[in-house]
Amino acid sequence: MKSNPAIQAAIDLTAGAVGGTACVLTGQPFDTVKVKMQTFPGLYKGLTDCCLKTYSQVGLRGFYKGTGPALMAYVAENSVLFMCYGFCQELVRKVVGLDKQAKLSDLQTATAGSFASAFAALALCPTELVKCRLQTMYEMEMSGKIAKSQDTIWSVVKSILRKEGPLGFYQGLSSTLLQEVPGYFFFFGGYELSRSFFASGRSKDELGPVPLMLSGGIAGICLWLVIYPVDCIKSRIQVLSMSGKQAGFLATLTSIVKNEGIAALYSGLTATMIRAVPANGSLFLAYEYSRRMMMSQFEAY
Repeated sequence: MKSNPAIQAAIDLTAGAVGGTACVLTGQPFDTVKVKMQTFPGLYKGLTDCCLKTYSQVGLRGFYKGTGPALMAYVAENSVLFMCYGFCQELVRKVVGLDKQAKLSDLQTATAGSFASAFAALALCPTELVKCRLQTMYEMEMSGKIAKSQDTIWSVVKSILRKEGPLGFYQGLSSTLLQEVPGYFFFFGGYELSRSFFASGRSKDELGPVPLMLSGGIAGICLWLVIYPVDCIKSRIQVLSMSGKQAGFLATLTSIVKNEGIAALYSGLTATMIRAVPANGSLFLAYEYSRRMMMSQFEAY
């Protein structure tokens, strides 16, 4: 197994896809609330108000708008992320002069995760764009920024291609990279440090489901506390570009701070913190167990 990088990459990619699916199915309603509050903070007084208004306006299905693109986004992102994570770990080993079988430190692992996230951002940006636009379609129509439209995945994709061309799918790419690269350093760092804490000197591979879930939740909290303001700007750029050319990262940041105050950059943070523990806990639990199962199957041959 260790001598076959192609099989290892395939296992990492598949386990990442399984983890991404678990993450979306667990956290989608909170993600919808987060995007709504980031893009239209003036419409909602808080988390409870946003939930009640979303339910009264479009029903329970409103919380699951964009689930299809979200599945594509997170499956694509986590597949690429964890596959490249394996390659980047090997790169870090070479740079610091470690043997192939040597264990990386928690800091070195976090660095590998940060490198891997740059590749994952390229897979995430187009599907995240479609997801965010679907999640805020109701607010965009009610505010008069866009005409009444068919809020389906295909209608959003056609609209992007018609108005902006293929490069339109990369609206917000600079913001995505700006949040992913530093954010995933803290994501993987928080996960590995938490696993080291729960392992208490034992092998981290021996940890059960509860410590893995808690470690994943801590990783998610670390990620979002670091990247949240950048994610807010990214959501604005991706959603508001539906109604015409949207300002870039710095111009959008300046506009938000000047017109709405710094607090607007943290709209929806409560929903994100609530979502972080079950969603990211499920991600790592599904990733670790599916990876272990596949590796044991291949090692048996």
